[in-house]
Amino acid sequence: MDFLLAIVIIVGAVVIDFLWLDRDRKRWGWMKSWSTFHKVLFFAGFFVVSTCIYLGMSAGFI
Repeated sequence: MDFLLAIVIIVGAVVIDFLWLDRDRKRWGWMKSWSTFHKVLFFAGFFVVSTCIYLGMSAGFI
């Protein structure tokens, strides 16, 4: 349950920042010339790396 909650928080924070908070593209502007496929690939990679980091840091507590 904690793992799922952590993943939802991480993904939610990135999605909210990308779609809602970054109105003038100051933080994510470096991706504006990327195709949709490359953006999806980047965020999928971000998700996988975040998950691996979370699992690695919590391995002692599982």
